[in-house]
Amino acid sequence: MMEDLIRLLHEGDHSLVVANGDVCTFDGRGVSDLYGLFKEDPGFLKGASIADKVVGKAAAALMILGGVKEVFTDIISRPALDLFARSEVRVGYGTAVPHIINRTETGWCPLETRCFDCFTPQDCFTQIEEFITLQSKK
Repeated sequence: MMEDLIRLLHEGDHSLVVANGDVCTFDGRGVSDLYGLFKEDPGFLKGASIADKVVGKAAAALMILGGVKEVFTDIISRPALDLFARSEVRVGYGTAVPHIINRTETGWCPLETRCFDCFTPQDCFTQIEEFITLQSKK
């Protein structure tokens, strides 16, 4: 099953694939699709299998809070791995990196920075909500 999700992720050049009975593909940036799912259809994440291209600490927090069963990602940050280590989520990955970089490759991803000192997924969620609220006002 996970192999099929990974293949779909790469062959379709998607950013995220979520399977929980139905299989849904997403092409948004950052955590936008995962956040939208968590807010609008949290039941779909509960017990889901996910293939994702990049998972930082914010994405990890959303997956943990959503009750995701397993995830595979091409790239994962060490802070995300640390957060997953205190959860029930099974994690597979290609490469672990010290942190996720921003889109312009000039520094850290803003959500990785905001969530860096957070200990719990709920603490991360507070940072994610604040960030998304600020972005929507721009």
